[in-house]
Amino acid sequence: MEWLLPLTSALWLGILTSISPCPLASNIAAISYMTREVDRPHRVFLSGVLYSLGRSISYVCLGALIAESLLSIPEVAFFLQSRMNQMLGPILILAGVILLGWIKVNLTGITPSERSASRLRSLGSLGSLLLGVLFALSFCPVSAGLFFGSLIPLSIQQNAPFSLPLAYGVGTGLPVMVFALAMACGVRGLNKIFQHTSRLEAWLRKLTGWIFLLVGFYFVYFHIAVPLLRRG
Repeated sequence: MEWLLPLTSALWLGILTSISPCPLASNIAAISYMTREVDRPHRVFLSGVLYSLGRSISYVCLGALIAESLLSIPEVAFFLQSRMNQMLGPILILAGVILLGWIKVNLTGITPSERSASRLRSLGSLGSLLLGVLFALSFCPVSAGLFFGSLIPLSIQQNAPFSLPLAYGVGTGLPVMVFALAMACGVRGLNKIFQHTSRLEAWLRKLTGWIFLLVGFYFVYFHIAVPLLRRG
């Protein structure tokens, strides 16, 4: 059962990433654009599924590549495994500060142009998959903090370069699937749902930020401060 908490944490980080304002807006815009000429509900839902799969593929490949590359170097792997608890505290504190908005980080990712998106849409189902891959690489401060500042250290600490990024990718796809299903069913008031989700995300992001701060200070105290005091 030791694997359950890290796996659940990775899944939650993915969900929180997907409902953050920047990714959520791009998700809904992408699905709307890819399906605006599709009049069959099952095609709309299929496009949403493939778009979510594309995002998951990007996160899994990127997360696994970074974690596996670091763990495959014996010196780096030994250093990380022996010092990860000391490093995790400051990393979680920094991620919490970013989530709370106390530090502003400007990041630019890959954003497909209207012309590129039009070409992808012309590819049909394959275009939805590729658009998901591209949009996943467009990191905003919140998603970058969750992915690089939380998921990657967690994957390294648990020596799980594939399973935790996979859980994270699945988490990013769940909210997208809900909106794709809503579009396929023609749910009215989707804009109101989006607004409520955005407000909910703000509270969840702040809650997660405070949890990161508390856990980070816990790690700093027990794995950095206490050993130093004992040596003194």
